[in-house]
Order: sequence, then C-alpha cells, then structure tokens
Amino acid sequence: MKKHFFPANILLPKENFEKWSVVACDQYTSEPEYWKQVKASVGENPSALNIILPEVYLSKDNSAKVREINENMHKYLTEGVFNEIEDTFVYVERTLQNGQIRRGIVGLIDLEDYSYIKGEKALIRATEATVLERIPPRVEIRRDAPLEMPHIMLLIDDKNETVIEPLANKCECLEKLYDFTLMQNSGSIKGYAVRGEEAEKIQAALENLTADSEDKMLFAVGDGNHSLATAKECYRVNKTEASKYALVEVVNIHDKSLQFEPIYRVVFNIDPEKLVNDFIEKTGGEYFGDDAQKFTCVYGNTVREISVKPTGKLAVATLQKYLDENPQGETDYIHGEDVVYSLAKAENTVGFIFEGMQKNELFDAIKQDGALPRKTFSMGHAADKRFYVEARKI
Repeated sequence: MKKHFFPANILLPKENFEKWSVVACDQYTSEPEYWKQVKASVGENPSALNIILPEVYLSKDNSAKVREINENMHKYLTEGVFNEIEDTFVYVERTLQNGQIRRGIVGLIDLEDYSYIKGEKALIRATEATVLERIPPRVEIRRDAPLEMPHIMLLIDDKNETVIEPLANKCECLEKLYDFTLMQNSGSIKGYAVRGEEAEKIQAALENLTADSEDKMLFAVGDGNHSLATAKECYRVNKTEASKYALVEVVNIHDKSLQFEPIYRVVFNIDPEKLVNDFIEKTGGEYFGDDAQKFTCVYGNTVREISVKPTGKLAVATLQKYLDENPQGETDYIHGEDVVYSLAKAENTVGFIFEGMQKNELFDAIKQDGALPRKTFSMGHAADKRFYVEARKI
C-alpha cells in the first residue's frame, strides 16, 4: 500500500517554548499592535517571530526583511538553538481558548500529491480559490530559506476516528516533546513523539480512508493554502529531496473542537433592489424546489427573503458565482449577522445572509465544485489558529 504521509526530522527549540511559539503569519493583519505585543514578549530570545514575516508588515519590497529572516535561520542552526528529533510524527493536543482540545498529527506530505488548481483530482486539494498574487511574496521568503515552519493544516474526513483519536489514550506511553502555555491568551499545547509501530498504524489508517472511494481525495487544505502553494512553486524550480516535501499538521474535520462559521457578503455602491432582482433572474427566477437555496437580503429597513435554484452545491457558491460573473459595486466579506445588518443600513448597500456550510459538506463540495469560492467559511477564531512550533531543514 502506497503511503502519503510520512515521519519527519523535526527541529524543536531546546528551551523557552513560550517565547519561541507565535501565531500564524496571516493572522491579525489589520492589528499591528498585536504583533508589537508579541515582539515585546519575545524580547531578545530565539523565536519563530524572527524567522517568519507577519503579513501585517508585507510591503512592495520585502528584500531586507527576507535577508534578515534567512540570516536568523542560519544563526539558529549554527548556534545550536534546536534539538533534532529524527524520523517521527508529532501528536499534538491544542487546548483552545474555550477549553476544548483540538488533536492533530504533524508530519510530511509529498508535494507531488498536491494541486491548488481547481478541478484537478489530486490527493491533496485546496478548499478555496487560490489568489495567485499572494504566492510571489511567500516564494521570496522560502526560495533561499534553510528552514520551513508550517502553519499549514490539512483536514481528513475520518468519521470513525481511526487515524488521530486513538493516540489520545496512549500519551502516557509516548515521549512528551513539549507542554506549554501559548502567548496572548491563546490556550496551551502539548506534543508527543510517535514512531515505529504507532507511526505505521497512522499511515495505514490514512490509506484506508480512500480504499473504497472512487474519488481518491484524502486531504483538504484547512489553513495555509497559500503557504502550501508556495512550497509547491519552490519545488517546481528546485527539485531536491528536501524540497519535495512539506511539513503540515493533519486534523480530522470531525474533531469536536472545529467550528465552521459562514462568511457573508455585503455589496456597496449599487441599487439594492435592482441587484437582488437581477440575482433572482440570472439564476432562473424564484424557485421553491426541495433543493432551493434561501437568502435573506438586507437593505435599509428592508429584510427580504428569496429562494433560488442552485448553481453550486453551497448557497455561497451560487451567490459568489453571480457576483463574479456580473461585477457591480464593491463586495466585502463579513463575519456575523449583526455586522451585516449594521452595514446594510447605509444607502446603496445590500447584505446577503445565508445558511453556512456544515463541516460534513466540505469534502463533497470540493469533489463536486472543485475549490470553493474565496471566503466561504472561517475555521475558528484568530487566537485558535495554528502556532509555529516545529521546524524542518529544507
């Protein structure tokens, strides 16, 4: 049986994990104060903060920052900052802000198995449309880097909890690699080494997930798709054994801690009534079949319920398809119904509220429609996103 998930030679700091570990670089992009607080907390200690580029600081010319990041990586490698744990998976238990535990396994995937191109039947697929303009700045960082630190999270559809969950009862038998509190009130995290027979069980259970499936999709990218796309692009131009792989964390979509929240649409600078009527017309008129998709349209003091025939598996896909094919006004992507109602009170503005995607719909939706529309769902709050802990030489 071919394997598609592999143990890695993991680099971990020798000490002071609390200063080392920081949240994914694509979080708090409009909150520079957050990152100032992180910098103050880290001080002069070795930290992942010094070998990533938070997107809040991205600019047209990142060359000086990239040089500094690469210098810090080489410095950490030569000055003995890391311990190397060879040929291991890392079983992770992340305690979130609300006290729930998200379980995952860190290991390697083969980039030959991954595609971010919509419609390709790859083993690993993007969940949302990839914005190509976001890749070059990341390539600039990774191209000459001697290390990778992932915030990539891949989802598996494991209803019977055969891959990750069995490890929860075996922690006492596993070597504990770390156990610490995350900064900025982001919960805590534990990591355990998984090797030998237990590692082989993980690999076998993963392959069994697609054994009876016609569509051999195994992983859906939950977080970090643009980082994974960057790794793929770097591998294409420099095909080495190290660059062929990427370090990721695998999480079961059925993990009880994972919550999907819808991201609504608000369109500005349009005639709300005209846009809503045009949306109905372009989807074939009002439709009330069993598969009808319903939208609450909000503008001014008006709350209008409409029902249309699906043009995508999800309501958000039907709406986004219309907005993309009939560009007008300016669309924003909004969390929370109350925010939609508030924004839609403005003149020449309309908000669309719709039923969000359920977790168990994700894999079927990707198989049917390819990558979902951008900003389809949010997977947890910013403080609960993946923190950088593990690293790997590339």
